Amino acid sequence: MGGYSPSRSFKSAGGDSDCELHIQLQPPYRFVKKLLLALVALAATAFAESPKSDVKPAVAPPGVRFERDLSYIPDGDSAQKLDLYLPEQVPDKPIPLIVHIHGGGWRGGNKYPCPVVGMVRHGYAVASVEYRFSQKALFPAQIQDCQAAIRWLRANSMKYSIDPERVGVVGASAGGHLSALVGVTGGKRAFEPIGGNAEFSDRISAVCDYFGPTNFYSVVQQAAEDKNIANIFRFNTPSDPYSSLIGTKLDDQAKSAAVSPIHYVSADCPPVLILHGTHDALVPYAQSEEFATALKQKGVAVWLQKFSGSGHGGPAFGKPAVNEMIRTFFDKHLKDPATPFALVPEADLAVEPPAPK
Repeated sequence: MGGYSPSRSFKSAGGDSDCELHIQLQPPYRFVKKLLLALVALAATAFAESPKSDVKPAVAPPGVRFERDLSYIPDGDSAQKLDLYLPEQVPDKPIPLIVHIHGGGWRGGNKYPCPVVGMVRHGYAVASVEYRFSQKALFPAQIQDCQAAIRWLRANSMKYSIDPERVGVVGASAGGHLSALVGVTGGKRAFEPIGGNAEFSDRISAVCDYFGPTNFYSVVQQAAEDKNIANIFRFNTPSDPYSSLIGTKLDDQAKSAAVSPIHYVSADCPPVLILHGTHDALVPYAQSEEFATALKQKGVAVWLQKFSGSGHGGPAFGKPAVNEMIRTFFDKHLKDPATPFALVPEADLAVEPPAPK
């Protein structure tokens, strides 16, 4: 198939041109391509405002076994659930797992539909995690939930034929932030574990971060200095998802540091692939540059795929070469280290930037 990617055919967050929230089987490449542009589309629309709740029946493609609303914390909050996608035929040996964390400004979004379910057709188990929103619980509730889900998945790995040693994570926007944070804090007990399964690790082996915020303390200045595009948020107001997540202004250095992946960068962080557009009006491109630099300084394997002219998602993220890059990234770090991997030439992804307003 060549990887998985966003699809232009999704006409609104949560739906595609064929069946809205229902996921239908398509030829492998087209199917997976549609699914990941959904991830970008969902994140881009949901980061700024809460989308409508999931009201349609949940289905999975033929050949995929779907277990929905599994509680990863016994008797927990209604949001502390995950969906699990597995091969219909039980594999001969445990398979690697990709954990998807949805976007939505930490105050909206939905674990379903899962935009990376197509990876099941390529030898992976996929889990899509729901977590408490900032209206209900301030940070660190969101990362605690995600880490609890990962520990639960490891605790139940034999039941679902999952290899607990080969776990990756992917997310866009707010989900990209949480994916990066899961990656850099895994195994460090930076946040008090909740939900039991404390004997299992929450460490993961590979991170794919689509334009997630990584330094809350520097984001205001970076947005102000961005010569490409004006940020859409009024920082430090009730409408601002950044400050709403931590419950105070972003100049609170201690709380901004605690929520920022860059604060936890160390030499033992897993490999990270970052995708970001230079004209992102929600998360400054400088956020990913700063994060990539910090990882490199610690000797961590990191790749920053630059999308010249793109914003918070867009058609360039769905190109076949991007699909292939993401697939090979996970294959390399969760299957076979000898898998060739390279970024896409920047010129191949460049698009005309949005017109100034």
